Amino acid sequence: MHIPSEFDTIRPFEPEELPEVYDRLLADPQFQQVLAYLYPGVSLDAIAAKMRSCKTNFDFQRAFCYGFLEQLLAKASKGCDMDTSAVDNQCRYTFISNHRDIVLDSALLDKLLIDAGFSTTCEIAIGDNLLSLPWVKDLVRVNKSFIVERSLSPREMLLASRRLAEYMHFAIAVKKENIWIAQREGRAKNSDDRTQEAILKMMSMGGEGTLIDRLVSLHIVPLSISYEYDPCDFLKAAEFQLKRDVPGWRKSATDDVVSMRTGIMGYKGRIHYHCSQCIDEWLLQMDTSAGKQAVLLAIAHHIDEEIHRHYRLYPCNYVALDLMQGTTDYRCHYTADDQSAFETYLEGQLAKIDIPNKDEAFLRARIIEMYANPAKNYFAAQR
Repeated sequence: MHIPSEFDTIRPFEPEELPEVYDRLLADPQFQQVLAYLYPGVSLDAIAAKMRSCKTNFDFQRAFCYGFLEQLLAKASKGCDMDTSAVDNQCRYTFISNHRDIVLDSALLDKLLIDAGFSTTCEIAIGDNLLSLPWVKDLVRVNKSFIVERSLSPREMLLASRRLAEYMHFAIAVKKENIWIAQREGRAKNSDDRTQEAILKMMSMGGEGTLIDRLVSLHIVPLSISYEYDPCDFLKAAEFQLKRDVPGWRKSATDDVVSMRTGIMGYKGRIHYHCSQCIDEWLLQMDTSAGKQAVLLAIAHHIDEEIHRHYRLYPCNYVALDLMQGTTDYRCHYTADDQSAFETYLEGQLAKIDIPNKDEAFLRARIIEMYANPAKNYFAAQR
């Protein structure tokens, strides 16, 4: 397959490039430390032999990522499943989802696609702000990630967005891959999940035909991701207070690493993924007379409704919604023990926050909001 050279700096590595990348990774001291942590007692030579036996990115995912995720889920969750009844595992899709966890949202989707009988996983859109370490950038590109370039000038951003969109269309149409992309840049820290029209506008920069033609050719599937517990909830709450109290405060690269580690290793309870119907037919029936911006807004709203309608709610979501609204309207969905368990969990997460002038009431309200918003949006989408 000929891949245009314009994609070389952003695309995943191709099979013929893997041996050189493996050598580079295996020689990196930091990557060696990660391997020693993940595979205690296993020699570097044994890992290197297994890695070099992986001739494709998909081989690498099955040999390393799938088993790691199975072990992780056994230790840090009560199980993970996906409803794929609305999609066809012989087709290729662009999964656009709400975004909770920096690493696991897409990693678990890969595992679940394999479990659902898909013959390939998905190529993953990842921001270059998470790729400051060369070995991390190498590893994610082995793991079928393509890079979203950020922090560019307006002119550079336009060119980068067009190249990214063209690559996504190429991945679906020519490479016959699935794609995963978050509905917004960065995670929704308060779990009020909304699709940014800018993401859809970027996606429509590639392909041919009308705006609708271009989006239809990506075969968009809204994907709802529901974690019972978010291990990073206390970190997100702390961010809210730091942004409130410290003028110009911004996350550092170290903060991102802490979030990635906490999200991966922390307890998540039950996890559910739900694929909505591909929106191709809905798009083709749209009235586009109101103009491009109105059309993009309507598509974003439709994706949001599909994601919200298919959340799986857990007792903690109903408890949080009652706490946020000061009611007992949803008491039929949880027991006194459920409420007590959530309150205990909440206190434990708050105790982990160590920041100057810690505002307990504010932080508590922010974490409650994170668990209440999915339920609030779910009920709004049922109307």
